[in-house]
Amino acid sequence: MPSSTKPTPPSPRAAQSRARRGTGRAVLDDVARLAGVSTATVSRAFNEPDKVSPAVRERVQQAALALDWLPNAAGRALASTRSHIAGTIIPTLDDQVFASLVSGTQSVFAARGITLFLGCSNYDPAQALTQVRVMLERGVEAMTIVGEAHPPELFEALTRYRVPYVVVYSYRAESPHPCIGFDNRAAFASLTDYLIAQGHRTFAVVMQPARDNDRVQARLDGIRDALAGHGLALLPQHLHEGESGMAFGRRSLRALWQAPGPRPSAILCGNDQLAFGVLREAAELGIDIPGQLSVAGFDDVAMAREITPALTTMRVDTHEIGRLSALHLLEILDGAAAAPGRRVEARLCPRASTGPAPAMDSTRR
Repeated sequence: MPSSTKPTPPSPRAAQSRARRGTGRAVLDDVARLAGVSTATVSRAFNEPDKVSPAVRERVQQAALALDWLPNAAGRALASTRSHIAGTIIPTLDDQVFASLVSGTQSVFAARGITLFLGCSNYDPAQALTQVRVMLERGVEAMTIVGEAHPPELFEALTRYRVPYVVVYSYRAESPHPCIGFDNRAAFASLTDYLIAQGHRTFAVVMQPARDNDRVQARLDGIRDALAGHGLALLPQHLHEGESGMAFGRRSLRALWQAPGPRPSAILCGNDQLAFGVLREAAELGIDIPGQLSVAGFDDVAMAREITPALTTMRVDTHEIGRLSALHLLEILDGAAAAPGRRVEARLCPRASTGPAPAMDSTRR
C-alpha cells in the first residue's frame, strides 16, 4: 500500500468485535488488521520506530488514528522490559539556555519514541536528589543532569539501578562522571585573557551564587587563574554574587561605581542577563561603554547582538549539548559500551561593549 494511502474507516463488524471484548475500544489486533501488518509490526512502529520503514510506520499511525487507539505505556514497558522514559534535571526554568538544552535532548529522544520527564531543582541539591528518586520509581531508563554539584547519593542511586546518565553543561577531563558540555573554567579564563590583552588590570565580577553550583565555582577559578597569570588579583569588594537577572546586574554596577577605592575598568558577568543589567545601569549613570568601562557576558542569547552597544560574550551551543547527550545515552541503551564524555567548545564573540582599557586615572575615584 503506498504511504499516501489512508486506511478505510473500521467496518461495523470491527466495531462489533471490539464491543464483544467488552471495551468498545480498539485493541492492537484491530490496528494491525486495518494497517495490513502484523501485531509485532504495530508494536515496533511505536516502540522502535527506526526499525520500521516510513511507509509502514505511516500506515500504522493512520490506522491508530482512525481507530482512536493509543499504545498503553505500562503494557509497552511490560512487553519490552523498557519504559521508554528518560529524565532530565535542570536548575531553573527561568533561563532560556536550559530550555535550549532540554529542546536538544527531547528532539533526539522523541525520534526514538522516548518520553522525557523534566525536573527542576531550583539550585537545591536536596530537590534534585528527590526528583531523581521519583524518576527512578517511575522507571526512567536514562538521565541527564546539569552539573556535578549534587549529593553522592544521587549518583549512587543511578549506579545502583543501572540507569545510564550523563552530566551536561559542564565538562572536566578529571570528572568521575561522563560529561558532555564545555569547560567552564577554561571559558572564563579565555574571556579574562581577552580583556587583559586589551590593557585591563582592574576587574569586577557579577556572578550567580557559587554555593551548590560547580559551574560558577569553575568560572570564578578560571577568572582568578587568568588574573594570577598576569600578576593580578580580584579584589573582594569587586566580586558581587546574587540572583541571575538584570535587576542584580544594575544594583551591582551602582554599588561598584559608588564604592571608595579603584573602580574596575572591566566587568565580567556570569550570563548575558546580568550584563544587560550592567549596561542599562551604565546608561543611567552616564558611564561610557566601552570608553570608561568594558562589559562582557556569557551565553550569547539573541538580544546580545541586538542591543546597543552589542554585547561581547561567549557562545555555547546548548542545543547541541542536549542532542549529543541524548545520542550518548541511546547508544548505551542499544547495548554499546559506555563511552567517555565529550567537550563542546565555548567561542568568544567580541562586540562593541568591550574595548581598550581607559587611562589609569579614569578608573579611580
